Amino acid sequence: MDMTAPGQAAQQVGTTPSPDGGRSAGIPVWVVILAAATIAAIGMGLRQVMGLYLKPVSDTLGVGREAFALAIAISNIVWGISAPITGAISDKYGTGRVAIFGAVTTIIGLLVLATAATEFDLLISGVFLGFGVAGCGVNAMVGAVARRVPAAERTSAIAAIGMGSGAGILIALPYTHLLMQGLGWQQSLFVLAATAATILVLARAVSGKPQVAAGESTQSLGEALGEAFKHPSFWLLNAGFFVCGFHVVFYGTHLPAYIADKGLPPNVAVLGLTAVGLGNLIGTYLSGQWGRRLPKKYGLVLIYLGRSAVFLGFLFLPITTTTVLLLSSVLGILWLSTVPLTSGLVATFFGAKWMTMLYGFVFLSHQVGSFLGAWLGGYIFDKLQSYDAMWWISFGLGLAAAAVNWPIREQPVRRLAEAPAQ
Repeated sequence: MDMTAPGQAAQQVGTTPSPDGGRSAGIPVWVVILAAATIAAIGMGLRQVMGLYLKPVSDTLGVGREAFALAIAISNIVWGISAPITGAISDKYGTGRVAIFGAVTTIIGLLVLATAATEFDLLISGVFLGFGVAGCGVNAMVGAVARRVPAAERTSAIAAIGMGSGAGILIALPYTHLLMQGLGWQQSLFVLAATAATILVLARAVSGKPQVAAGESTQSLGEALGEAFKHPSFWLLNAGFFVCGFHVVFYGTHLPAYIADKGLPPNVAVLGLTAVGLGNLIGTYLSGQWGRRLPKKYGLVLIYLGRSAVFLGFLFLPITTTTVLLLSSVLGILWLSTVPLTSGLVATFFGAKWMTMLYGFVFLSHQVGSFLGAWLGGYIFDKLQSYDAMWWISFGLGLAAAAVNWPIREQPVRRLAEAPAQ
């Protein structure tokens, strides 16, 4: 990513105002971006490894795959419901508070999972893990970065957070796999909880009360919601992002079990999900650059069409180590590349003041899709003993998402369009 413009923004903005008397003042933009990307890397990385626990947890507790899948589904819907709330707090008081909340609840969720003895324990763990990623995932970090850079650079700056989360996935998967192999799945979760605690230190760099953007100072939270809910393109964006959530959580949660069902060794799933993380680094960077130069909606259309092609591959290609790695790599390029474009469109529509909160509502739609992707995958497998129906559903939803993104009008609302004249 071209860091020149964010660096210039650091000279223009200078410091991050702080509600605590200035303790976070003097932090340059590049440090804020790095800290936000690292927090997202830890939060999203820990979220992504949960699929590795599906089979061992289900086998140890003697429950079907639907029970663990439901816990993951609940974590995703809690994440989605919490995202607008944590977003509003971030926009009004600063991102540091929500990052600390996310770290603490992530630690609790991992410890509950490590000591789980019943299906109910799994569900409680899912609730806390959902709160955790709501506070330290990509959705919570976008506003901290978007408010600190010029509008023309927002998409590429947000892409840095996506690249950070991709790096987190890339590192977290082999890291967790080795912990599970060496310590067992239960002890590995205690180490992951200690890893999540590092977010408490990083939160300082993204703390501080946000500055008020010129031309947006009089808009209240309620007015921002009213404006967004009346905007047709906002709802089209919601519909498309629902599909994104369905895709990534189904794949991340059920790929390890799918690989085991095909008779391949467990490390193939780890390699496949690692390939997703590696591809995500490339795809998110390219997405950020696309958003700087070309219409964001067309980038989203291409991403969803590409995902549909990948899901057809799982239906019609022989499932070997080579095809899993190839398809996972391609899907990785299309993984979080939706985030810079989707969040960038929210900022294009409505500006930066309430961006985290409004993106949180779009993300809620994403998480409804995530809930269905995780739970429905387990439900359909338990009923049919096959994931084929889920691959077909994922294919069809990809086509639908491409269709709903096409008519989006990529322009600011009247309030912003008229602001320069005023």
